Amino acid sequence: MRRPSFHPLVVAATACLSLCVSHLQAAPMIEHAPFGKTNEGVAVEAYTLTNAHGMKARVITYGAILVDLFVPDRDGKLADVALGYSTLEPYLVRHPYFGATIGRVTNRIGGAKFTLDGKEYKLHAGDGTNSLHGGLNGFDRVVWKAEPKETPEGQSVKFTYTSPSGEEGYPGTLKAAVTYTLTPDNQLRLDYEATTDAPTPVNLTHHSYFNLAGHNAGKITDHIVQINAAKYTPTDEQLIVTGALAPVAGTPLDFTKPTPIGARIGQVGIGYDHNYVLRESAARPATLHEAAIVVEPKSGRKMTVLTSEPGLQFYTGNYLAEKKPAKDGAMYKVHEGFCLEAQHFPDAVNKPQFASTILRPGEVYRQTTVYAFSK
Repeated sequence: MRRPSFHPLVVAATACLSLCVSHLQAAPMIEHAPFGKTNEGVAVEAYTLTNAHGMKARVITYGAILVDLFVPDRDGKLADVALGYSTLEPYLVRHPYFGATIGRVTNRIGGAKFTLDGKEYKLHAGDGTNSLHGGLNGFDRVVWKAEPKETPEGQSVKFTYTSPSGEEGYPGTLKAAVTYTLTPDNQLRLDYEATTDAPTPVNLTHHSYFNLAGHNAGKITDHIVQINAAKYTPTDEQLIVTGALAPVAGTPLDFTKPTPIGARIGQVGIGYDHNYVLRESAARPATLHEAAIVVEPKSGRKMTVLTSEPGLQFYTGNYLAEKKPAKDGAMYKVHEGFCLEAQHFPDAVNKPQFASTILRPGEVYRQTTVYAFSK
């Protein structure tokens, strides 16, 4: 019997359809599950993003917090590389900002006050006499609205929050959004946007503590770090930036070449907590540039940080001393996690020589940071 023949375009289309169906089958839907309730009875939800390599990122509506981040090692074995808790309750009390979205302004504001357009605004002083990470109840301690989406770039969830005028002392009603996207090539991308109805400072960031050997694997001092910055912003004894820019060359802060975290950590007091100058100009919009690379030698996991921001805060978990069990019963201790927080320079609202963090009506704040994983 003569077999029927098909036009080459029909064959190609059939093959394409088969590949598309196969891809859809390989990529599971975004998981959605309850994650408890706040003390006020507000429900908190968890969203789990997954790609075809098995990488997973779980984010909750409370604080738009990254709770879990499972990443493959050189042999394809998954490990959760983000410090955090398995239940909501520990997040509701004071914690080290594990995985949190920080706002309205990250880092420290000297004297917990600033002057904008001739008017002084006073903030909560939660770090000595200074304001830290948005105040007493910053963006890490509110419930965000979530909108999950399947996109061509990967699974994503967009979190939105409206901060009313006067919240934590800041002027203007600020509408903020952060979108987490897990791409097919093992990148966790964070895109931020914000608008305001009155001038206000805005400087958002992400505050995950990473341990590329696994969140409960102990010290991160053997991780090898490279930070593409020739300068940093020196601080006073209260960790408030002085306003100067200083070279890292010849100091323990020099990570321009790959260097183990522990190689010189004993020369900087209790550990690193410094803002690195990726670029001195901060004109918007800015393109992504490679800020840092971290490698964990035993697992082979590599994390590359790309960002649109001019600064990068490198922090080595100097005050970790958890007394409540974290995930898998872990009790995190000093130097068991590191943070790489992309940002505008600290205390820029009080340092006119730094790029401005003031957002005005009609403008759109945008920031993008990517944590790209490979082996």
